[in-house]
Amino acid sequence: MDRTKLLLRMSALYGVIGAVLGSHMAASNAYAFRPVHAHILVVGWLSLFAFAIYYRVFSIPKKSVLATIHIWTAIVGSFGLTVGMWLYNMKPIKGIETFNLLFFIIGGSLLIICFIVFLLMTFIQGRHLGEEK
Repeated sequence: MDRTKLLLRMSALYGVIGAVLGSHMAASNAYAFRPVHAHILVVGWLSLFAFAIYYRVFSIPKKSVLATIHIWTAIVGSFGLTVGMWLYNMKPIKGIETFNLLFFIIGGSLLIICFIVFLLMTFIQGRHLGEEK
């Protein structure tokens, strides 16, 4: 698995979705999607892009279990948080409010785990970080 390429492509996908959603809101002068739009761009586009750069710049071992956990919690958590936020706030399907809430909470929780794992990686993989000497 090429971590950089995967994260970069996911970031680009979120960037397009966020831009289209923003364009739709501006054109329709309806801003109900504002929080979803902001989270798509921040946790989807920006965070995944930053993580892609991290794996490109620093030589984190390919077989790092922590890195694998980080990448998948970032991807699944970003999806879960943004889609869950949309389901919870917009309620497109009536009668599944508990599912919507759980989707939102689980996605957000995975994203928190992603950032905690990233913090741990900066210490555990510290020998791979830093400037060239």
